[in-house]
Amino acid sequence: MNTPKVILASASPRRRQFLSQMSLAHTAAAADIDESPLAGEQAEMLAARLALGKANVVADGLPAHQCPALVIGADTVVALDGALLGKPADSDEAIRMLVALRGRVHQVHSGLAVVRVNGAQREERVVVNTSHVTMRNYSDAEIVAYIATGDPQDKAGAYAVQHRGFDPVARLDGCPSGVMGLPVADLLALLAHFSVTLDCPVAAVCRSLTGLACCQIDSPSGG
Repeated sequence: MNTPKVILASASPRRRQFLSQMSLAHTAAAADIDESPLAGEQAEMLAARLALGKANVVADGLPAHQCPALVIGADTVVALDGALLGKPADSDEAIRMLVALRGRVHQVHSGLAVVRVNGAQREERVVVNTSHVTMRNYSDAEIVAYIATGDPQDKAGAYAVQHRGFDPVARLDGCPSGVMGLPVADLLALLAHFSVTLDCPVAAVCRSLTGLACCQIDSPSGG
């Protein structure tokens, strides 16, 4: 049986960092799909659908010589009181998001999909990792300074949990790596289902990239 190639269906440098820290050899291919939510679609369902959609788009384009392959898809959806917060279109929208989130609890849903493709044969597995995030009561001036860095523009909810200058999070109940876009322990479990096992120090990988305590070993973290 041939060892499957691993392909990340994402151009995200943060997700590639996670795979590299996990010592998982891989290539990356951007997945261009419509990320608009369906009418009435809940955040968890959207995260799962987009993660699987991205993986399948890349799987659909694989030539025969690249099979068998495992394609990893991921998507992160931020929800505040049921309202979905995507990536801000501009600085004004980023400011509105950060003001709305300030001092409040919201949910971060990270969908993760692994698709095994080998010619016409395909097997799919999907999970959604949900964390509850409490933002600190940052000032308007801090928001403006953070916006000026350009960091919020490509991030759902307009913030990065790991940003050491802004430090937006007061408390995180859940998975820091999931909030950052790739729940490490969930990925290891999905890969194991497809007989790919890694000797990966989950807590060390999580802490090195998020700067926060790992939910698998450590207690819930403050930001």
